[in-house]
Amino acid sequence: MSQRSERRGIHVDQSELLCKKGCGYYGNAAWQGLCSKCWREEYQRARQKQIQEDWALAEKLQREEEEAAYASNQGTQPTPPNQSALAPFSKFEEKKTNEKTRKVTTVKKFFSPSSRTTPKKASGEREERVQGRRESHGETLLRDLRGMFTPPWEMGSPTEESHESKTPSPSISRQSSIETDRVSRDFVDFLKSLQKLGREIHKQCRVFIESMASKKDLSADELSEYVQDFYQNMSDRLLTHFKGSSERVECVMDQVEKYIMTRLYKSVFCPETTDDEKKDLATQNRIRALHWVTIQMLCVPLDEDIPEVSDSVVKAITDVIEMDSKRVPRDKLACITSCSKHIFNAIRVTKREPASADDFLPTLIYIVLKANPPRLQSNIQYITRFCNPSRLMTGEDGYYFTNLCCAVAFIEKLDAQSLNLSPEDFEHYMSGLASPSRVEEKSTWPQSSSLVSPGLTQMYHNLELLTGLGERQQQVLDGARGLQAEMEEWQESVKQQVHGIVERYPLEVRPPALPIDSENTENDRLPPPLTPQVFAG
Repeated sequence: MSQRSERRGIHVDQSELLCKKGCGYYGNAAWQGLCSKCWREEYQRARQKQIQEDWALAEKLQREEEEAAYASNQGTQPTPPNQSALAPFSKFEEKKTNEKTRKVTTVKKFFSPSSRTTPKKASGEREERVQGRRESHGETLLRDLRGMFTPPWEMGSPTEESHESKTPSPSISRQSSIETDRVSRDFVDFLKSLQKLGREIHKQCRVFIESMASKKDLSADELSEYVQDFYQNMSDRLLTHFKGSSERVECVMDQVEKYIMTRLYKSVFCPETTDDEKKDLATQNRIRALHWVTIQMLCVPLDEDIPEVSDSVVKAITDVIEMDSKRVPRDKLACITSCSKHIFNAIRVTKREPASADDFLPTLIYIVLKANPPRLQSNIQYITRFCNPSRLMTGEDGYYFTNLCCAVAFIEKLDAQSLNLSPEDFEHYMSGLASPSRVEEKSTWPQSSSLVSPGLTQMYHNLELLTGLGERQQQVLDGARGLQAEMEEWQESVKQQVHGIVERYPLEVRPPALPIDSENTENDRLPPPLTPQVFAG
């Protein structure tokens, strides 16, 4: 059996795209194969367990601190003669107290973001505590843990904050971009139709945005959790107000998501607390190294020699690249959906039958390899963290996004076996020592212009066309020269025939005949001619 007949296309069972818990929604590799709903439940369960453990640790440390403080106070009093033997033990307790105090301070710094963002403020507070308002480290830790249970938008509006926090942060005070202003105006115009509910929604959104401005140092998962909690609470309130009308709730939530994420885009997209930028560079370098991958290696059912297929491929590449220019997760998903529809159209035109899911995934991988979208990992993570979860769990948006995640995962793990190549050829292609041969193989699908890059492919195609045009032009010139020679021969032959006839039958020129009465000079004196007369019989 030949190597070509042994090749198998990239196949992913549709059940592998669903949540591993069997809830029926689409899963995601970023959520360990779970859907957003099951992932949030698992995350909240693990977070609740961690908080309970931290709470128990804080209470334990507080008790030990109080006991150590009580023991140290007892040690400063005059020691009775019968307790002189306990002096070494008191020194041991003092050392233990110092060690516990250091541990409490370390745990407090771990949980308190203010200790990292405002060191001057923290030092001022320490001086105030030294002067009269001393607070134990355990009580401070308990207070910070209690604050973790309170959603950020329920912690009070900015007018209720202390005088120290009234100074606006640079992200809030800087001038908004034109797009942000436009989205804000559209959001206000949309909420006017909701009257009182619209004013309440606008107020909650503004409070939430201002509260998020103070949480830049949180991890991306924590920021995502705050946003998803806000979506969930807002959706529950809207369901209660609209009495279960999911379509109206979805319409309002789309506008809320657009307003919220446009305002928060610069602070939550590819945050500094993540390694998204590092993953972006790794993915781009990986795709550049795979520039030699052809359609035949991926078993992609496309014939780019067909103009409609070529146009659909270009549009799909444009859509997936344009995804990076969008700010709202819903708009980024729309780019992925549009790209996928162009892919299905290209497959349908090539095969002249409806495309299947087995054809879609390898074609999507091919499009991603040709496009090499900018900041691909950051965009996927941004959609995963901050998109309305209902869009990722169901519908065509969720299906196409899940397939894109599978395509990226396949590219990261792509090896010689995946492309039906030998390990030696794969290493040579990856290192640039060799490139796939241009020899056309007999295949089900015609050899298309996917050799190296679209530019080189178009150049080879144009050279072939020019070669054919040159051959046809030479044929036309040869025919024209032959026709000219034939015309000259025909003209010469006709001329010779005319001369021969003239020589055989010479032309005699005779003078013209004179009239009968040409010599009669007195014609004017002649009587008129006789007129015939008719007689009646």
